Amino acid sequence: MSLELALVLALLGVAVVMFARGWPRTDAVALIMLAALPMTGVLTVQEALSGFSDSSVVLVAILFVIGEGLVRTGIAGRLGDWLAARTGGSGVRLMAMLMLAVAALGSMMSSTGVVAIFIPVVLRIAARLRIAPGRLMMPLGFAALISGMLTLVGTPPNLVVNSELLRHGHAGFGFFSFTPFGVPVLLLAIAYMAVAHRWLSDEAPPEAARGGGLTLAQLIRDYGLAENSWRLRVGQTSPLAGRSLAALRLRASHGLNVMAIERPQRFATRVLHAAGEAVPHVGDVLIVHFTGAEEELRALSGRLGLHALSFDDFDPVREPRPLGLAEVMIPPDSSLCGKSVLEAEFRSAYGLTAIGLRRGRAAWGEGFLEEKLQPGDTLLLTGPWKELRRSQRGKRPFLLLNQPDDLEELSPAADRAPHALLSLGVVVALMVSGVVPHAQAALIGGLMMLGFRCIDLDGAYRAIHWPTVVLIGGMLPFSLALQKTGGTALAAEGLVGLMGAAGPHALLASLFAATAVTGLFISNTATAVLMAPVALAVAEEMGLSPYPFAMIVALAASAAFMTPVSSPVNMLVLGPGRYRFGDFVRVGVPFAVLVMALSVALVPLLLPLR
Repeated sequence: MSLELALVLALLGVAVVMFARGWPRTDAVALIMLAALPMTGVLTVQEALSGFSDSSVVLVAILFVIGEGLVRTGIAGRLGDWLAARTGGSGVRLMAMLMLAVAALGSMMSSTGVVAIFIPVVLRIAARLRIAPGRLMMPLGFAALISGMLTLVGTPPNLVVNSELLRHGHAGFGFFSFTPFGVPVLLLAIAYMAVAHRWLSDEAPPEAARGGGLTLAQLIRDYGLAENSWRLRVGQTSPLAGRSLAALRLRASHGLNVMAIERPQRFATRVLHAAGEAVPHVGDVLIVHFTGAEEELRALSGRLGLHALSFDDFDPVREPRPLGLAEVMIPPDSSLCGKSVLEAEFRSAYGLTAIGLRRGRAAWGEGFLEEKLQPGDTLLLTGPWKELRRSQRGKRPFLLLNQPDDLEELSPAADRAPHALLSLGVVVALMVSGVVPHAQAALIGGLMMLGFRCIDLDGAYRAIHWPTVVLIGGMLPFSLALQKTGGTALAAEGLVGLMGAAGPHALLASLFAATAVTGLFISNTATAVLMAPVALAVAEEMGLSPYPFAMIVALAASAAFMTPVSSPVNMLVLGPGRYRFGDFVRVGVPFAVLVMALSVALVPLLLPLR
């Protein structure tokens, strides 16, 4: 082993460790590697930056824009509504239809985005049919992962593998080259989940049994906050009257988290958002959260001129409904991860107030404001309807899960849905026909989305998930560095020497297993970057066609079923499904083995080895 190869492998090892630890962020790791690779002397600065000129990087970025156009025009939401209207009350039928719909949509847009769209839909369907969300969330996640096996653009690893084929002078895969493999895997998943869903949680959330719309009082009880929530009337002598909440600083000075203000009027009670500029008046009722003992609160109320009232009859979800509520979830790539609720400053940043925290099945009580937020945490937020609507359609670092029935789903460009479908159809037609390169076809579709005003230019830039773009562009030079130093050939020779005598099928199985296991620790995109050159080198070493080996790596990169940290998709469904780590191991590992067996049987059958 040369010194240059040792340096490249050392850098690769450091990158894998940082990926596995989850710190720093994956895109930051890619940038660190970009800075470090030229220092080894293996690559020039221009070669290290060459990943960003790869067509797959441009293609991934534009696909995010096209996917956002489908969301903004309401096409994705209408698909969910259509699904909800045709469930027929059968759990297995619902699950099958859900998986088919998610896989179909995910084959054309980001799988993470598809899951984000469908989580609220699934929660509403589960509540309506009184089905535990845990019976549906894992099938949702698995279908989203399998959607990457259906088309060339279904997931970034497919594009990475295709780019590697082109770099080696081969023709590359077609748009539907993956479909003959993805469809059987999807059908296998539906059959498997029809049995395995019995192993998942059958615990229905409290709202599933209620049947009615959500109320703040009900959700407070679900979050274990009822005993710490109080209604306090402002008395005649209270020093709080006439001063803004920002000036009073009740949370910092007294531990009182004001969630809302009830203001009695002649014919009704008006519910006000507890914004910093809100001013309590004599006779107003403060809805507060206080984690101390009841005796402490009563003593504090006496000093502040407040009188405790019953909490049972409070419900802000009524006419004129100025105040709303929602459950939100922290996704894996959220900027809120690692921050406490206080540090996140929900009230000043988003006009919303955090009143509860849930992690898995456990609701946090005292101290939730100081607890560091983690991916998959769910928060209970309250605030004005307009702010909740912004959370529903805007780019915020949390995902809206549940909201009252009268918070309508808004599609800002719903009248442009036919134009969005036309744009998508043009992209697919151009990619299938091969008239223009895939990246150019996506650019044409993205420009059509802009021209038809399905999405504006600012929205297009916001829609691109830049960490994914940076990750792909930053990790691609590793492939070149390993090839230049002989690392790829060395790995291929080792794999051939170990498994070559057992035959091509054993080699394919070994590549699938190595790719899937590597994907447990680093992203599937980075895994594809590392394993695709090895697969092609193995094919060359054995004198076999490169296509079966490239395909097996692409399929294995999407088979991230085994742990909740294998993919952002799994992290998204972890909280709403109320899963534990072991749930994914128990259900995902056997399925990954089945997918490997099916892939190893199908790939050489449909893509001849010679």
